[in-house]
Amino acid sequence: MKGGKEPGKGREKLLKAKPVLFSVILVTLILGYKAVASSIEGRSISALSWAVAGRLIVVDPGHGGDDPGAVGKTGALEKDIVLAVAKHLASILGQAGAEVVLTRENDLDLSDAGIYDLHVRKMQDLSRRVALANDRKADLFISIHVNSFPDARENGAQAFSQPGSVEGKKLSRAIQHELNRFLAYPGREAKQVDYYICRMVKMPGSIVEIGFLSNPEEEKLMLDLNYQYRIAWAIYAGIVRYFAQPAAAEEPSQPPLPSRRNH
Repeated sequence: MKGGKEPGKGREKLLKAKPVLFSVILVTLILGYKAVASSIEGRSISALSWAVAGRLIVVDPGHGGDDPGAVGKTGALEKDIVLAVAKHLASILGQAGAEVVLTRENDLDLSDAGIYDLHVRKMQDLSRRVALANDRKADLFISIHVNSFPDARENGAQAFSQPGSVEGKKLSRAIQHELNRFLAYPGREAKQVDYYICRMVKMPGSIVEIGFLSNPEEEKLMLDLNYQYRIAWAIYAGIVRYFAQPAAAEEPSQPPLPSRRNH
């Protein structure tokens, strides 16, 4: 037909466009639901903040001083990232009414100057972090670290507790739930691994590996100030979830897993 549209062409284009339009609407609805659900859960956590009020919580940013911890490909240092996250966490907990003790507040470890044997220095540093928590009779011990692995594809935050510690396991699971909910790479599960620092503290404790510095994308995220705050909020939400739950039931003891590295 001269000067007109071919019959059915407009309808055909509309039919082709409908699935695309439906997909866009569906994705928008899903993302909107997640945002609303996250907002609702966030308000629920805020409403439960009474659970941490009056609690004494030791927050332990790993490494420091001559011990950088893991090092990223861009030169990012574990000791700097975890200190920033720990300070955010301490601030959030303090606003909720908790008493917070940081094992370090600057770029120093807790060992004496002049010790050149690295193993001796590391053990002195770790034992003093433990003593600080035990002497203060803290209610909770949270040690913050960054992971690293030869395979750069590994990603995600993970919480660890001492084998045989029922409350430590409950704490790590609560934190893991929030890490998976708030952070960029969900899917990991809380594990029980024999680390010196969790073995020696006399209160429920968890080592939180907040991501893999060996993963370029996650390294970039962990250097972002907003993401560091998001990590701190996730850990805080896990702590609130832990205290708001009833006490864990006793479980049969199990043999400890071999330690991967000192913490």
